Amino acid sequence: DHVINLCDKRLDENENDITGLFFKGGALGFQGRLYGNREDWLKAANCGREALPVVMKANELAPNNNDVLLGTGIYNYYASVIPDIYPWVKPLMFFLPKGDKIKGIAQLNQASSNARYANIEAKYFLLQVFHNFEKRYQEASDIAGQLHNQFPNNVLFHKYVGRTFASLSNWKKVIETYNDILARHSFKMAGYESYCEREAHFFLGTAMLETSKLDSALTHFYRADEISRTLDKKGSSSTMVFTNLRIGMIYDLQGKRELALIQYRKVLDMNEYNDSQKLAKQYINGPYQR
Repeated sequence: DHVINLCDKRLDENENDITGLFFKGGALGFQGRLYGNREDWLKAANCGREALPVVMKANELAPNNNDVLLGTGIYNYYASVIPDIYPWVKPLMFFLPKGDKIKGIAQLNQASSNARYANIEAKYFLLQVFHNFEKRYQEASDIAGQLHNQFPNNVLFHKYVGRTFASLSNWKKVIETYNDILARHSFKMAGYESYCEREAHFFLGTAMLETSKLDSALTHFYRADEISRTLDKKGSSSTMVFTNLRIGMIYDLQGKRELALIQYRKVLDMNEYNDSQKLAKQYINGPYQR
């Protein structure tokens, strides 16, 4: 809000002030991203509506400014994919220009390589795009590795290294990465807090399950579930749900059918994420097998 106020003062004096346009568009974009993280889509869409003409004007005044491409790239990509993922958002996008996914990725790529201020942010958005939406896991892993090497104490980039290795089923690297994260948590390094510890145990448990080290997997999943009980104050998170589902899967592999059924029924009483309840019902009807 403070940045937007400062920019408005500059733009009152000169409506073509490129600095004012650039930072106002960025501030509105970050507000929209915050609302999107909170799944407050109405406010997020409104921020996008306000930011878009500002960013477009900056792009018109400085077409060779690679920093502006961060904003146009984000808009083009997400305006293309979000309405398909969340169809009820479509009415909110009705009066906004249509997005272009391919163009958005190209603009983010250009900004990540050539932008003066926004290159790291552009790389981070590309990482999210490739990993969370496009399923281009090797490209996501390459970017995560670059960012982690450049900022070795940035916990977010560190976690994405582990996540992308998990998506690639590189379990050796998953174990190596998340053991490092757990060590940093134990040393109380900045950013390596309880959510980080839980994620580490979840992915270490997954790696152990995938490599048939079932007792070790259970140890990590038990700890992830224990941490979830303290963190998930507003209902079960996806981590808690899939932790309990995988504990049940391990019990099935160990021949402990009654314990497995208890876990699957727990999942049915939790929030739904990515077919979690469908899987729980499937394993209730027949035990999980590899």
